[in-house]
Parts: sequence; C-alpha cells; structure tokens
Amino acid sequence: MGLGPRSAHKARRRFQGAGRRGRAARGSGRPPPGRDGCPRLPAAAASAEQAPEALPHLSPEALGYFRRALSALKVAPDAVEERDLMVRNILKEVEDQALALATNRTGSEMLQELLGFSPLKPLCRVWAALRPNLRFVACHRCGVHVLQSALLQLPRLLRSPVEAEEEEEENEEEGDGKRAPLQILEELVLGLAAEVSDDFLFFCGDTHGSFVVRTLLQVLGGTLLESERAKSRGSQSSETQRTSARECKPTDFEVPKTFLNCLQDLSACFLKDIAVFITDKISSFCLQVALQILHHRLPQHCAHLCDAVIDYLSSRNSSASGSPLLLFLRDQTSSRLLEQVLLVLEPARLQSLFEDHFQGQLHSLAAHPIANFPLQRLLDAVTSPELLSLVFEELSPALEAVLAQGHPGVVVALVEACRRVGTHQVQVLQLLLEAFHCAEPSSRQVACVPLFASLLAYEVYYELVEEEGAVPAEHQVEMATTRALREVTVLGSLLLQHLLYFSNPGLVLRSLSALTGPQLLALAQSPAGSHVFDAILTSPSVTHKQRRRVLKTLKGHYVALACSRHGSRVLDAIWSGAALGARKEIAAELGEQNQELIQDAFGHHVARNVALTTFLKRRETWEQQQSAMAKRRRAFNSILED
Repeated sequence: MGLGPRSAHKARRRFQGAGRRGRAARGSGRPPPGRDGCPRLPAAAASAEQAPEALPHLSPEALGYFRRALSALKVAPDAVEERDLMVRNILKEVEDQALALATNRTGSEMLQELLGFSPLKPLCRVWAALRPNLRFVACHRCGVHVLQSALLQLPRLLRSPVEAEEEEEENEEEGDGKRAPLQILEELVLGLAAEVSDDFLFFCGDTHGSFVVRTLLQVLGGTLLESERAKSRGSQSSETQRTSARECKPTDFEVPKTFLNCLQDLSACFLKDIAVFITDKISSFCLQVALQILHHRLPQHCAHLCDAVIDYLSSRNSSASGSPLLLFLRDQTSSRLLEQVLLVLEPARLQSLFEDHFQGQLHSLAAHPIANFPLQRLLDAVTSPELLSLVFEELSPALEAVLAQGHPGVVVALVEACRRVGTHQVQVLQLLLEAFHCAEPSSRQVACVPLFASLLAYEVYYELVEEEGAVPAEHQVEMATTRALREVTVLGSLLLQHLLYFSNPGLVLRSLSALTGPQLLALAQSPAGSHVFDAILTSPSVTHKQRRRVLKTLKGHYVALACSRHGSRVLDAIWSGAALGARKEIAAELGEQNQELIQDAFGHHVARNVALTTFLKRRETWEQQQSAMAKRRRAFNSILED
C-alpha cells in the first residue's frame, strides 16, 4: 500500500482533511470562489460602465414611501385581486424612479421583493424604464440583482396563461392591442440578450455583469439551476447561498422557440474567444453555466463546446510529464471548467478523454491539492464497467496514500462509482479495511464503522502505539464498548451511506450492530451521522431482519433521540417505516416522559407525530388510527410499484 509498513509514527497520523468540508478547507490548495483577486477591467471596459450623466437621486421621502408600501403589501389580505391592485399601484410609482431604486442598496432590495409579487404588465413597464440604462444597471453592484430578479420571474409569468389573457384584455381596453404582454416580455428578454451579445466578452468578464449573463442563459434555456438561484439571492441572506454544485437540481419551464434560438447564438459567442473563457476566472463561470444548460436542452451544442475546450487545452505546449491537459487540471480556474466538462461529456467521449489524457496519471492527480477535484468529477461521471475497471485498476493501489494526503473525497467518489456501476464492490471494501488498518486480524473488522465515520485509522482511533513490524493486536471488545463515538465527518458519513447501498452491506451492518446504545445514539444525533440512518432505512440491500437488529440497540434511548435536533429526524424516519408492534414499543417508552417531550423544542413535534396524547388516554382509538394509516401506506406503495 502507499504508506508502506505500519509504524507508530505513520499510524498515529490522522487522515488529513478528514474533518474539513468543501474546497475552502485549510490546505486544500483551492480557495473558495470570490471576488478577491479577480482581474481588473481594462480601461475601455471600465469607461463603458460609467454612470449615466444625470443619475437620478432617491430622496429619503421616496425611500420611506416604498418601504411603507412594501410593508403594507406583506400584510395585505390574501384576496388575489386586492393584492394585485396594490402591487400595480406601487409599481406604477416605481416606473418613474426605477433607475434610482435599482441603484440604491435599500431600494434595490425592495424592488427585488416587489418584482416577486408583480403581475406581467407592471413588470414589463419597470423593465422598459430600465432599458435605456441596461448596461449600467447590469454592471452595478445593486442594479444587477434587480435585473436577475426580473429574469427569474419568467418561469412564474410564462406559466400563467390566464393572467396573460387578462393583461391582453386590459391592453385592448387601453387602446394598446397591437402587442400582447407576453410578446412585450419576450422582446425585452431578447433585447437584453442582443445587448449582451454585442459586447459578450465585457459582460461575461464583469464581476456583476457575469451574474446577468448566467441568469439570462438559464432563462433562455428554460432551465433554472439551484446553485445559481442561491447565488442570485446572495445580497439577501448568506444562509440561502449554501448549495452543492454536485447535486444541482435544475427546474424546467417552457420557453418560446425564439429563446432557444437565441441561446444557440450566445453559445456561439463562447467559441470566438474560447481562450478567455477557459483562463479568466469570472468569464469561466459563464461558460460553466452554459455547458449545464446546453447539456440539458441542446446536447449537440454542448458537445461542440466541450470539444472546443478540450481541443484548445490539448493544443497548448506539452509538458515532459504527459498531456498538456494535465497542466490545466492543476490550475485553479481551468480545473473548475474541466470539472463541468467531465460531468456533461457523453460516455464514449469521456472514455476517449480518459485514455488520451488521464490514464497513467491518476496517482499524481489524486495527490495534487487542485487536480484531485477534477479527478473526483471524472469518477462522478463514470457509468460504464469498462471505464470504471480502468480507473479502479490504476487508482486502487494508492487508496491509503490518498487518504493520508488529505484527499478523502477521491476515495468517497471511487466508492460511489462502485456503488453506481455495481462492480468492484468487494475489492474496494477490502482496500478500505486495509487502509484503515482493520483488515487483519479479522476481529478488527467489526470496528470499521467508527473508523470510516471519523476517517481515522485503527491505531489513531483507539490511541494505540504499535512498533514498526509488530503483529497487529486483536480487537479488544471491552475497550471499544467503553469508548465514546468520535466526531463523525461529512465525508465519513457519505462513505458509510455508499457502502450500505452495496449489494452486500453485511460487514457494515455487523459493525453497526456491535455499537453500544450510547454510541449509536451519538451517531443518530450527529449532523452528518444522522444521514447514515437514511441509508439503513432505505437501502434495498438491507433486509428487514438486518435493519431491526441495528435499530433495536436504540431501545431505551428514544426520548434522547426525540429531544435532539438531528435525532428527532431519525426517530421520525424510523417511525414512518415501523410496524404496529414496533410503534407501540416506541410510543410506550416516549409516554413515560410525556411532559419532558412536550416541553422540548424538538420533542413536542415527535409527540404530535406519534399522537402520544391519544396513545396515553385512548389506546384503542390510537391502535385503530395506526392500523388505518398502515393500510393506506401499503395501498399507496402498491400503486407506486404498479
């Protein structure tokens, strides 16, 4: 294995980076994306961003009026007609001061909220009021969020044909029946796209303008990416920005054909300056979003862009160590783009890319602080047994070394690929046992769950000192049962979840069954560890008997579970899948401390879910209710299976 013989010095080293999350972790070599260090605008571009000659000023009185109007709108009656009338009246006042509001920090936030309530026609009027200064607004630190908010209303407005018909009738009454509101909205979006296309490089390279380009690409493609929606709300709450790019779930909506045609035209703009979009940090984000949208809506154009990126990178000066692409895999900006390319490539193209550029280099990529991330995305994209075999054969001997270098994400991605493709599962589990020093003697294997969860080798977890070359000691059950469970890492939890979905998760389940009640309780109460129970309860590989054997250890700890933020979620999940007999046991144990549950912030939700009051006072009624619910659940499941 990669770390060589077992020694006290090496064995006591924790797998680096085990408890750190994401790319912002110290020592990861890749800081989180941000504005620091962004390239400066060239002089010509900077002058184009200057404010209009007479930028309107927003008076304190006007700001106060809009603040009061928005507050009144939030407490307005639920009647749609009354609310719409209020919105129309407020936005009519906004039209004359749209630019002043959009470029004021407080005014921008209020305008964004107002647009969220806006019917079709008032939104078009506000947008039209901003149109003469569209370039300035798009590159303004406050105005950009208003434009994004307007664009993000399209899914709602395009899904409301009834409202559009009402707006059209209103137009005819006002003597403006030539163009329907939806047609006006379409023209406004296409007008923005035309302005962006005319100076594409500038908008994509501007810190603020690039957000408009990315949102515009999504709207034109009729696909909103969750990660981008969260970023667009960055000015409102930092908490809403947290999302995983790997788990980005797009939301689709219907768009006119002209939007898709325009998306094709914009995708061609990337090809004109492909070098800039590969190497410039801000511009690269636009190309990454374009690849996701095109992959979803126009796969052929996506493949064309991917080929252009790969061809450009492959044509650079080759290094002595191999393919020119390897240099860009180690670059902070280019590697992020390549990650997205790997995720959207067709399987056949991915196979050839691996053979031409990755094969023979996986060890060095896994050890690199930046290049290990594109390697993880390569593993995420693998769908064929043939490609997985090639990757596994090369990468598996270095598994322990990769963990010791502080890149457990690579190992988790490899295990996930084995789970997804359905091959090499036995081999990768054996390699994990060896990497965590619990393969031999075999008595140590029962301790694999705490080791995997904490990403600690056996000697480190149990604080043992073993001389180099000495025979590993047998597992001491007494020592294991008296030791509290160590902190569960996010990647450790993911590792266990994937292993539980293997075709034979028996070893992991035996290790879970060997945990004491307090240890299993600590796992359930852990923010990361609680998700392991999701896999236990939902994995098709876990039999009912195995599941019951693990969960019975929690008996006597149900109250502690119920009164925990994460434990209460686990108990709810257990309750949902429990038979009537198991529910009686849980309810009886909870009922012994009913008052404590009711007074607890999380416990009272569990008590309500269990119908604990009914259980304690009217047991027969409670049993009838639970039986009826069980019958409905079985009927619903049978419908889903059909």
